[in-house]
Amino acid sequence: MIVYEFKIKGKDKQYRAIDDAIRTSQFIQNKALRYWMDNKNAGRYDLNKYCAVLANEFPFADELNSMARQSAAERAWSAISRFDNNCKKKVKGRKGYPKFKKNCRSVEYKTSGWKLSQTRKAITFSDKKGIGSLKLKGTYDLNYYEIKQIKRVRLVRRADGYYAQFAIDVNVRVETQPSGQVVGIDLGLKYFIADNKGNVEQSPQFYRKSEKQLNRANRKKSKKYDPKKKKAKKPQSTNYHKARNRYARKHLRVSRQRKEYCKRVAYSVIQSNDLVAYEDLNVKGLVRNRHLAKSISDIGWSTFRSWLEYFGHKYGKVTVAVPPHNTSQNCSNCGQKVKKSLSTRTHVCPYCGYTEDRDVNAAINILKLGLSTVGHTGTYVWGDLPSWAIGANLSSNGESLNQESQWL
Repeated sequence: MIVYEFKIKGKDKQYRAIDDAIRTSQFIQNKALRYWMDNKNAGRYDLNKYCAVLANEFPFADELNSMARQSAAERAWSAISRFDNNCKKKVKGRKGYPKFKKNCRSVEYKTSGWKLSQTRKAITFSDKKGIGSLKLKGTYDLNYYEIKQIKRVRLVRRADGYYAQFAIDVNVRVETQPSGQVVGIDLGLKYFIADNKGNVEQSPQFYRKSEKQLNRANRKKSKKYDPKKKKAKKPQSTNYHKARNRYARKHLRVSRQRKEYCKRVAYSVIQSNDLVAYEDLNVKGLVRNRHLAKSISDIGWSTFRSWLEYFGHKYGKVTVAVPPHNTSQNCSNCGQKVKKSLSTRTHVCPYCGYTEDRDVNAAINILKLGLSTVGHTGTYVWGDLPSWAIGANLSSNGESLNQESQWL
């Protein structure tokens, strides 16, 4: 499954219709979740049947395509099933009880409700929302694929406009020649990655470099906010919404920079090696450190890992996630544990005299652990499905983990 994204061009009336469709999809998703809360034995197909009940009860819900309503119910069921699986597996901490959505940014159609033009440069939506025909702006060519291969079409709203995503059912496996190389990767804050051969990749720190501009845009937005209007339940001024949009676009630019950087590095690592061993970091737990939370969020470890696993599957390379416990403390030469603080950047073993950079020493230990477990890795460390397999169902924020750039 791959995802092609196009920017769509239309009139203001069509954009308002897309917003209406997104609100309707959010309404159906929340209603389906409420139905499950009131009926604990309700299953996936019960939620799909409940969509027809909502269409008969609410005229604006009937305006949305029937498969788009089912897709909204499937999003609710995705959150429910994830919660059930966490409870069955006895995951530590909060189990992720499903929550009602407040700010959805996408609506998803399946195989009906839309039609591509003969040139595949425009798409027409035929439901009663009045979206109509929209032009597709992008470098991808949909003529390479049959219409039946397009399983889902999503309309996504972002700070800089509206986008259409096409989830295409295609085999992404590519045969490559073995390189005969293996690598262990240590993820860090000083270096983005460091491998067992001593090669390091500097951390780009996109958020840190743009922080002044972001803070300035945030201050301008705050100056235009009127708390009296909120108490009186009146809408904010047009200038406030313009400033809010400028602030959101700057954040969107930073997130895109981080994503493309992680994608390029992951692609380079996979192309150069046949086996990649990396740390199975608990990023959700690490960001609770209030001293390092900003730096950890800026580095993009989870994004890098997602692309590493996806490209590993695509090009037939082995990716192994190993436990990170004591990989920085143990000596890679003799195996003895040498305790050191985060500020100590050089590993000096008092037992054997081995000296190496802290991150490189950890990368060597990670590679050893990866080679020792590669023969019996039966399940993926993130659950029943690897992260690259997430694509047929899109989360309500409109993001997709396997959307490739043109040059890849």
